[in-house]
Amino acid sequence: MGATPPKDVRELCEFLVLGLVDDPDAVKVTVEMTDEAIVLRIVVAPEDRGKVIGRGGRVVRAIRSVVRAGAVKSGRRVLVEVDDTPAEA
Repeated sequence: MGATPPKDVRELCEFLVLGLVDDPDAVKVTVEMTDEAIVLRIVVAPEDRGKVIGRGGRVVRAIRSVVRAGAVKSGRRVLVEVDDTPAEA
């Protein structure tokens, strides 16, 4: 994992998630633009979902906080969701 700084909120989210998982090849972060917000959907391997969500959702809440802070310049609301569908091989 390189130490290059992320350029946008998608890269920031992906950078954070890659540091948590055992299968980095299965990580996929997609961006969906709506009128109200930017929605980032995280897809990871099924065995890594628990690591990304954390006990009681603590880890995913922390990821949301960091991504929102990184998106302040954009002036748009950012939502981060962990997708239930498994990553495609």
